[in-house]
Amino acid sequence: MRKVFRAIDAVNEQVGLALRWVVVALVVICVTEVILRFVFIHPTQQGPHTMMMVGAALYALGWGYVYLHDAHVRVDILYARQSQRGKAIIDVVCALLFFFPMICLVTYGSIHWTWYAWEKGEKLVETFWYPPSAPVRTVVSVGIVLFLFQGIVRFIRDLYFAVKGKAL
Repeated sequence: MRKVFRAIDAVNEQVGLALRWVVVALVVICVTEVILRFVFIHPTQQGPHTMMMVGAALYALGWGYVYLHDAHVRVDILYARQSQRGKAIIDVVCALLFFFPMICLVTYGSIHWTWYAWEKGEKLVETFWYPPSAPVRTVVSVGIVLFLFQGIVRFIRDLYFAVKGKAL
């Protein structure tokens, strides 16, 4: 079990580190579009959609990495004052009440829409460029699944700590 946990952690770590280059690509795309739009007065149809797709990939693929490093947003009014065991109990309860029901719905919906996009050859219709939606939907689905796996690992580790009082 620990090997599986380490593998999931390693995948999310490597994806998170690789996303640094996606940020660079996103900045280059944004700067290029701004220069084309305001300096040369010749904006592209592809620029805004490309920024949207790269940004979606960046966010979705980053969720597992953020969860791995406990860098997500949390309300610390009660949580910060708890012992490590108390924090683990709160994390377990919140995972059962909020995280798992939501992530299961989002995962199901994401995979459903990804399958639909590939099956029907769905295109994004906001511009006359009509880019295919399946690749970006696939990347977002992969990010959501990585987030789900990291959530499962985190839940089991927290549950073990809450029961045994030591790290798994």
